Amino acid sequence: MEDQEELQLKLAEYKSEHKALDEVIERALTSNQPVNLFHMQQLKKKKLWLKDMIQQIESALIDDIIA
Repeated sequence: MEDQEELQLKLAEYKSEHKALDEVIERALTSNQPVNLFHMQQLKKKKLWLKDMIQQIESALIDDIIA
């Protein structure tokens, strides 16, 4: 049961970070400031990594419920 609570906390943390990165990327792309493409690429890679982690945790939580 403890592991499931830890996964839930991690899931919430990752979702929050994913949303924050999404907002940062959106703001950077819509601003009149020049965009650092290397930095933007790093942010997008981190966002993809977070999305993968979120899916893995959600899958693990579903498997625990079914089992």
